[in-house]
Amino acid sequence: GSDALLALQAVEDPLLRKKKLVRRGRALLDALDAVKTDLLAGQLGDGHLNQIMALIGQARESDGPGLDGLLDDIELRARVELAKRGHFPSF
Repeated sequence: GSDALLALQAVEDPLLRKKKLVRRGRALLDALDAVKTDLLAGQLGDGHLNQIMALIGQARESDGPGLDGLLDDIELRARVELAKRGHFPSF
């Protein structure tokens, strides 16, 4: 009875999973665009970089195929920029 219901709830709908992945991808692209805008204006702040670090952590949970290399590059760049400002995130 209840075990079967819990098992069904644990299975994620593929369509909902895809929507979640797309939403996270768009959020990461928006954050990267905000960093680009900040860089062009000469006003890169920690807020957008920290947002990117958090979004990368969420994206790694999704285990999407082929994303690891790209996420590693983005994370490295964000960590370098934060380190320049004396911040060393451990997400």
